Amino acid sequence: MRVVLAEDQYLLRTGLTRLLTAYGFEVAAAVSTGPELLQAMTELRPDVSLVDVRLPPTFTDEGLRAALAARARVPGLPVLVLSQYVETLYARELLADAAGGIGYLLKDRVFSDDEFVDALHRIARGGTAMDPEVIARLVSGGSAGGRPQPLDRLTPREREVLTLMAEGRSNAAIAERLFLSASAVTKHIASIFDKLGLAASGEDNRRVLAVLTYLSAP
Repeated sequence: MRVVLAEDQYLLRTGLTRLLTAYGFEVAAAVSTGPELLQAMTELRPDVSLVDVRLPPTFTDEGLRAALAARARVPGLPVLVLSQYVETLYARELLADAAGGIGYLLKDRVFSDDEFVDALHRIARGGTAMDPEVIARLVSGGSAGGRPQPLDRLTPREREVLTLMAEGRSNAAIAERLFLSASAVTKHIASIFDKLGLAASGEDNRRVLAVLTYLSAP
């Protein structure tokens, strides 16, 4: 699996390159600026890009803006944002095209090589991997202007299930976390799909669309 890595700090960039290589990834490019990232993503079209938010020259949001620009040119390019910061505006834009293959993890909350590598694989397959804090920031605004939203139809339990789906958890992991049976989780997910108006098109695809609906709601 080919990866483009964007990280401005030399030691972290080198460490991530070694970690990825050790787990069998091919680091197609390791860059340190937004323009380099945009070029690498669009020209190399990697299986997944690992992107820091704040890159030179201004250290504000170059990484996310480069990822957005790359996905505009090559729709559906998988991106995992790995940062110390939650930039909700650009994160919403990243989710807005509903193309899947999106993740946003916080550097100080990644505690396991295996979880990190699993997130990369899941995003490369078109799935999602979102840190709970990122999810909380994205959905904290509620419905825009008081207008009814599809998510308003979900029960509190269904919202719990959908939040764990957004984190990338499997049905079995959701069942364990919420102390539910596997069949109960399956029923909740089916109800979520129905209430969000997601027609049958393969469960993996509907799962991604449900998560994106949740995270990109105004």
